[in-house]
Amino acid sequence: MTGHGGAYRRDIDGLRAIAVLAVVFFHFGIPGFSGGFIGVDIFFVISGFLIGGILWREYCETGTIWLSHFYVRRFRRLLPAFFVMALCSTIVGWFLLLPFEFREFGKTLIASTVYLSNVLFYRSAGYFDTASHDKVLLHTWSLSVEEQFYIFLPIALLILARVRWLVIPVLLLVFAASLAGSVLITPSDQPATFYLFPFRAWELLAGVFLAIAGQTFRWQWRGWSLLSYLGLIAVLVAIFMIKPDDRFPGYIAILPVLGTVFLLGTGRGDTLVTRLLSSRIMVFFGLISYSLYLWHWPVFTLSTYLRGEYANIFESIAWMGLSVVLGTLSWALVEAPVRRAQRLPGWSILGGAVLSSGLLLAVGGYLYVRDGAIDRFGPTVRPHIEASADFLQDWSRCNVPDEGPLMGLEVCPIGPEGEPKVLVWGDSHVRAYREGLDLAAHEAGTPGIIIWRAGCAPLFDVRKIESYATPAEDLACSNANLQIKQSFGRMPSIESIFLIGRWTYYAHGNGVGLDAENTIQILPKEGALAVDRTQADLVADAIKSTVDTLFQSFDKIFVLRQAPEVPYYDSRKAAREAAHQNWPFAATPVTQQDVPLSAALERASVAEAPFRSLSQAGWLNWIDPWPSLCTDQSCQALVNDIGYYFDNNHVTNSAALALRQYFAPVFNTQGASTSAGG
Repeated sequence: MTGHGGAYRRDIDGLRAIAVLAVVFFHFGIPGFSGGFIGVDIFFVISGFLIGGILWREYCETGTIWLSHFYVRRFRRLLPAFFVMALCSTIVGWFLLLPFEFREFGKTLIASTVYLSNVLFYRSAGYFDTASHDKVLLHTWSLSVEEQFYIFLPIALLILARVRWLVIPVLLLVFAASLAGSVLITPSDQPATFYLFPFRAWELLAGVFLAIAGQTFRWQWRGWSLLSYLGLIAVLVAIFMIKPDDRFPGYIAILPVLGTVFLLGTGRGDTLVTRLLSSRIMVFFGLISYSLYLWHWPVFTLSTYLRGEYANIFESIAWMGLSVVLGTLSWALVEAPVRRAQRLPGWSILGGAVLSSGLLLAVGGYLYVRDGAIDRFGPTVRPHIEASADFLQDWSRCNVPDEGPLMGLEVCPIGPEGEPKVLVWGDSHVRAYREGLDLAAHEAGTPGIIIWRAGCAPLFDVRKIESYATPAEDLACSNANLQIKQSFGRMPSIESIFLIGRWTYYAHGNGVGLDAENTIQILPKEGALAVDRTQADLVADAIKSTVDTLFQSFDKIFVLRQAPEVPYYDSRKAAREAAHQNWPFAATPVTQQDVPLSAALERASVAEAPFRSLSQAGWLNWIDPWPSLCTDQSCQALVNDIGYYFDNNHVTNSAALALRQYFAPVFNTQGASTSAGG
């Protein structure tokens, strides 16, 4: 790594070692490194300092930027190790990843090859979401940000070549706008400020300005020794104290960026910090930092994918050690030899870049078009695989009215066009049954609408506190249910209502089996729960009150008996276990594809009691799909080798279509009205 004048600086390699080790320790769950992800911010400043310095020197000496030379150097530096890592990850993924996961891998392989993976990941799960842990190429988002910087900076310098006095003001304006955008937008759209280049540009430009100042004033990079210590303290505080949450980057990222600037600016000073950064072990990890960064994340994601989770910290250290070995081999056998091969002409580097990128794009396209190559797996795995992918529906007809009684709520028409006659209202189980509901409505020729919200019981005058939801989502549930209640009487075309929900979850207050950690409190709309009233009692009261309210507005009230929960089934996990049963280090299987009928009945009895009572009294129509899901002994996740369950409580599209016969009375608008009785 070079600084002013092109002389090698060991301290920069040491700083890169801190950055990469912080990231690796964070990802592998080493205690204490809660902010280790800020290593990427350190890398950004270093890249800005080094690349900005190279370009500014060339710009000042020649008045222009030789883009071909610049990009040949970048390809020589970055592409070979990336290509090997991506190709090896693809080969391992071929044997390990399930089709829907491999299909997504193909998409990310394409995006990372053209350096747009940060945009792709922005549009999916957030960096700190658990869902991100299965994305083998997630770490390439930072490489994409840097490559976008490598496009922006030289082109900006070329555009301003004839008015050089504007260069610094323009870059300062971009810096200020980027920093302000990061601070102001993080609270409302954290994934955007985390992933996207415009909100990260200020970090790279901080390094650029340091390099420009150093060349302008001919700094020797010694500075005040105090800044060296302050810089190290700032970086370490960031690594050990910053938390992985939705407040980052924003203003919090200023701390590691400023600390890195201080360390770069004083890296040649005679201080303890400089000696530490220049030590042999730190320089070693700095030299392999790029390759180690490339390899550590695939090792982590693929090993945890296979293992489920690490048994203890010693296993984490073992897999981390494998990352270091692979990173060292990548540096020694791929990265360093190509960088040293200066006799390779530029056209060969560019040609190799085109060919290798074309290969990766072709592989990614094949995996995406072929839906992850499902034919890689045998018949024992296929039903679970197909179930895991059988949960996507067409919601293109949905809209959010800007006026009327349902203003602001997402409303999804089903069945033929026309004024809706049936309202289907519920939680995520409505989503699961969507295809069956739509087809049943079409077959009956009856238009309807769906309103659903995940984890939100279709009950009035209660509120909820759910472990899987944010306070804002909990409040939105209560507000939406109140609005639905107030809409009755203002939708004259609707004749009947169909309630669908995970009733056992609300009555018991928790999930079961594989989702037992999910909890929900159902509370009165106002006030506290009485000491002598259980949650099941409160839910039963809310059911009776809700049905009474509905009875005032609708001719017919239908309630779907919740499909029996199969506690230890999850199609994705079951497919993984079946596919990996002969792999070394594979996790011990935990899924079960059936549940004893007696256990299913026991779990459901408390939640169903109020509905059964109201049904017997003639207040509602109770729709029971259990005969198609259970035998006399058990209830099955697979019916005739077809996956009927996506997870332990949501049915698949195949099940929803097969069970639509039970929905026919809902959409038969000529049937008898519900009548009060008892």
